Amino acid sequence: MLATATVRSTAPAFAPPTWGRAALAIAGGLLIFLAFPPLGLWFCAPLGVAPVIASVYGVRPRRALWIGYLAGLAFMLPAMAWVRPIGEDAWLALVAIESVFWAVQALLVSLVIRMRLWPLWAACLWVLQERGRSTFPVGGFPWARLAFSQGTAPYLKYASLGGAPLVTFTVALTGCLLAYLAVHLFTRDYRERVVALTAAGVVALPVVGMLVPLHGDEGKTVNIGVIQGSVPRNGGLGLSEAEPAVVLKNHAAETHRLAEAVRAGKYPKPDLVVWPENSTDIDPYRSPEAYAIIDAAVKDVGVPVLVGAVVAIGDDSRATRSVVWDPVTGPGDHYDKQKLVPFGEFTPYKDLVLSLFERANLVGRQSIPGDEPGDLKVGPVTVGAVSCYEVAFDTVVNGTVRAGGSPLVVQTNNATYELSNLPPQQLAMSRIRAVEHNRAVIPVATTGISAHVAPDGSILWETPELVAAMNVVTAQVRTSDTLATRVGVWPEIILMMAGTGAAVVAVASGVAARRSRRD
Repeated sequence: MLATATVRSTAPAFAPPTWGRAALAIAGGLLIFLAFPPLGLWFCAPLGVAPVIASVYGVRPRRALWIGYLAGLAFMLPAMAWVRPIGEDAWLALVAIESVFWAVQALLVSLVIRMRLWPLWAACLWVLQERGRSTFPVGGFPWARLAFSQGTAPYLKYASLGGAPLVTFTVALTGCLLAYLAVHLFTRDYRERVVALTAAGVVALPVVGMLVPLHGDEGKTVNIGVIQGSVPRNGGLGLSEAEPAVVLKNHAAETHRLAEAVRAGKYPKPDLVVWPENSTDIDPYRSPEAYAIIDAAVKDVGVPVLVGAVVAIGDDSRATRSVVWDPVTGPGDHYDKQKLVPFGEFTPYKDLVLSLFERANLVGRQSIPGDEPGDLKVGPVTVGAVSCYEVAFDTVVNGTVRAGGSPLVVQTNNATYELSNLPPQQLAMSRIRAVEHNRAVIPVATTGISAHVAPDGSILWETPELVAAMNVVTAQVRTSDTLATRVGVWPEIILMMAGTGAAVVAVASGVAARRSRRD
C-alpha cells in the first residue's frame, strides 16, 4: 500500500519516436561536454541533463539502458579525448566502460520517473552514478563529474556545504526540473501551479548558490615559489631520451633562475618552493648525481623545496613521492601518492594484462600506494600535498585538509597529455576543492597548467603550457573548515540512499501493481 501510493496514477503522454529519444540522448551528452573546460560553458550542464532525462521518460527499463549508454558515449567520447595519446584503443575502451554507468543510471531513472517528485530522485541517482564511476573498476575513475564543470558557475559555492556531490546534485536537479517542465509543456499540461513551481525551482537553485556565504580572509599568508620546468618532447608517450636527467635539470635550472631573480629583487623571497610530480624520475636516494643536482638548487634558493620524485621501493616497486628537501639537512619528511593511475602507475590483473597487451609493459616497476595523508611541514606552514590524479578523489583531498594541510599543493605531471583538454579539466577540479575546503590551492605542473587558486575559486595566476615558468605567489593560509570538510561523505551517502530507496520503492510498486492486475 505504501509503495503503490507513491507512484503517480497518471502521467503526461510524452512518447517521441525511438530516433527522437536517441537524438535527445546524444544532444544532452554533447551539451554536457560543452560545460567542461576548455570551453567551460557551465550553463550547458543543466541544459544537457534535461534532454538526457527526457529521453528515457516513459520507456521500459530495457530500452532505457541503450538510450542511457548512447548519452554516455556522446559525452565521454569528447570529454575523454585526452586519453588518445596513450592509444585510440585505450580511449575507446575507457569510454565504453564509463558509459555503462550512464546506462544503469538511465535504467534506474526510467523506474523512478513514474513516481511523484521524480526530478528529486533522478538527481540523486546522478550522484549515485558518479559515485559508482569513482569507485569501480580498479579503484574508480572520478573524472568528468558534473561538479567539475562548475568552476565559474553560480552552483560553485554549494561545494562549501556538501562538497562536489552536492554541486553535482544541484546541477542535475536543475536539469531534471527543466525536463519535468518540458514534458508538461510538450503534452500541453499547462497547470499554472505545476509550471510556476517548477520554473521557480529552476531559477532558485543557482540563485541560492550565489548567496551561500564563504569564509573570510584570516590574515595569514605564505610566499610559495612555483617551478614549471617544462619537458622536451619526442612524440608519443616517451620523453626525449637525449639526456637521462633532462627533466630534473630543467626544474633545477628554473629554480636557480628563481633564486637569482629573488636576489635581484624581482620577486619576494619565498618561504618554500614547489616542484611538480615527476620532476625527477631518477631516484635521488640512489643516484648521487640526482641528489647533487637537487641539493644544489635547494641550497641556492635557500628555502625548503617540495620535490616530486619517483623513488625505488626494493628492487621491483616504486612510489610517487613528495619529498621535503631542506637546504641544510637535505631530504626529510615525505608523502607517498595514495590513489595510483591504473595502467599508468600500476597494472591491474597484471599477469593477464601483460600477457594480452605488450604496451602494458610501459608501466615498468609497479607503484605502491601510500596510506597516510599529505600533511607536510614545509617552512612556516603545513602544506596539504595532493598528487595529480588524486585531486579528483573527494576522500583523499578531504583527508589531507582534515590532517591540517593549508594551503593545498597539487603536484602534477601532464606531459603526456599536453595541449589536450586534460590540463584545464584538472585545473577546474582545483577550483572546486578550493571552495569545498576554504583553502588556497597551488597546482604545479611539469608542462602546465600551474596556477594559484584563491579560496573562493578564482584564479589569480596561471601559466601557459609547454613553457618553462616560475613565480612567487602569496597564498592565503586558512584553517577554518567548511561544513563540507566537517561532514565529509555524508551528504553524498544521504543523496545516494535517497535515490536507491526511490528505485527500490518504484520496483516494489511495479511488482505490486502487476500482482493486483493478475488478481
